[in-house]
Amino acid sequence: MKKTPLTTRILRIIMPLIAVLCIFLWAPWQAGLMYLSPLPDSIQEQLDDAIKYDLDGIIVYVQQADNAPEFYAAGFNNRDTKTPADPHVLFKIASISKLYIAAATAKLVAAQRLSLDGTLAEYLPELANRIEHAQSITLRMLVQHRSGIFNFTDDPDFPWDNMPTHSSELLTFGLDKPAEFAPDESYQYSNTNYLLIGNILDKTLGYSHHRYITEQILMPLGLRRTFNVPSEVNLAELSSGYFIGYDGDLKTQPHVGASGSMIASAEDVGTFLRALNDGSLLNEQEQAIYASIYVFEHTGLVPGYSSIARYHPDIDTVVIQFVNTSGGNSWTTTEVIYGRIIKLLHQR
Repeated sequence: MKKTPLTTRILRIIMPLIAVLCIFLWAPWQAGLMYLSPLPDSIQEQLDDAIKYDLDGIIVYVQQADNAPEFYAAGFNNRDTKTPADPHVLFKIASISKLYIAAATAKLVAAQRLSLDGTLAEYLPELANRIEHAQSITLRMLVQHRSGIFNFTDDPDFPWDNMPTHSSELLTFGLDKPAEFAPDESYQYSNTNYLLIGNILDKTLGYSHHRYITEQILMPLGLRRTFNVPSEVNLAELSSGYFIGYDGDLKTQPHVGASGSMIASAEDVGTFLRALNDGSLLNEQEQAIYASIYVFEHTGLVPGYSSIARYHPDIDTVVIQFVNTSGGNSWTTTEVIYGRIIKLLHQR
């Protein structure tokens, strides 16, 4: 039998210890304790336990291989009325919206209506003087967050308590700012990129990209519980959203713009995500283009809402998690919960 090198054996011992130490040093202690605690027997037990960690409500959707989807929920959809969390409720999916925008972009590139090498100055000349390096920033760089354009939500004056109601108002917080780096020299996540892509799609189509996404992505997949903007939604069907330290319900706060305006049910997001990953949403050419420009999973975060949408190929499973609490240490907690759910699925 071949012996394992001593260095490898030592690393196998100390690396888990380092990982645990990092959790306690950089993550909230509550999340660290949750991470170290024994796994429960079921996903539902994990969600019931999760509510103890300052979360209002949590929804989980699991769809494995050809099996029927599973739905889980704990806590409250509305904490004031004590309305229980509903796994079929609508939810602000925030930046998960970028997957739909990237898919629409791939389809239009495949149809030769857009070019990934086309520049921002060519597509939106009216903004060329307000964005540094506009003549060199390509559509590909915008999709991949390699443009160097300032992220509008990082503006210290961004009015989180009085959100703009039109994407053009959002865009003003990303314009006339110095570049973070030269085009394609680095990566930095920027919501401004996707506001600009939305404008490019609208201009190319001659109509709203919302309509295009509905007709070309949502309808073919039968997604009747997915909406482009909050104004399309009956607010009674939308989950309440809460921010730690703030007493109000954030469900009525507007979220517009291609960077993260969509609202959907967990099941609809799960159906979309599997189709995106297995190639049934896009044709072969579109899929190849998409794979060259963007990721196949995403997280989302806006005031009151956090979400995780991932496909796990090793167990052929889509897992969607929605939490209607943000702020404080909630994001770290939700990531730990998600990881524990994946461990439970691996144990099946």
